[in-house]
Amino acid sequence: MASGAPAGGTVTDDVRRRLEGEIRGGQLPPGAVLAVKDVAERFGISRTPAKEALLQLSAAGLVDLQPRRGAIVTKLQPKVVFGMLEVLAVLEAEAARLCARRMSDGQRKELVRIQQEAGRAVAAGDTAGYAEANQRLHKLVYDGAGNEFLQRQVLEIRARLAAYRPITFERPGRMKASHAEHGVMVDAIVRGDEPEAHRAMTAHITVGGTAQAELMLQMSGRD
Repeated sequence: MASGAPAGGTVTDDVRRRLEGEIRGGQLPPGAVLAVKDVAERFGISRTPAKEALLQLSAAGLVDLQPRRGAIVTKLQPKVVFGMLEVLAVLEAEAARLCARRMSDGQRKELVRIQQEAGRAVAAGDTAGYAEANQRLHKLVYDGAGNEFLQRQVLEIRARLAAYRPITFERPGRMKASHAEHGVMVDAIVRGDEPEAHRAMTAHITVGGTAQAELMLQMSGRD
């Protein structure tokens, strides 16, 4: 059994973070079963913190708790995805608009640097590398908006969609198109063009969301 809590949090927090990371990264795909007993054995902990970690994931909408089955990584229905993406498009577009107004010069330079790094991942066909750069680019947009409440709302929605996003980038042409969409948005933010930054982010989330929703429909058809 674990002898104590890791630095910076409890045993429960550590297990929850690790499982959340695996859900976000696709190692635990939608529909995967997480039994309390199995989680406890895997991490060398008692069942109580294992159950608490699953309860936290359930509260975040990442797993569904089911009697006698434990937790199941959430499988989002297409209509739920559509609704979440509609809200996400509004929130992220506003974040981009605020970035064009509020981002520091240092943040703008970092935004350009990440966009260039993402371009190298596209050229190399590195889906995982692009997904990681994509996450950092969007996170910097949330930071640059200077609105913590807006950032929390966006991150909550993205957390629930995260398990599907790496798969989305594997769709033919989507990674390259995503990078081009980012380019329009980054250019607008760097220039301080609020309306164009808002429009570019709306288009990016809407187009990417359509690809993601189509993938969801295909996956639901295989169940």
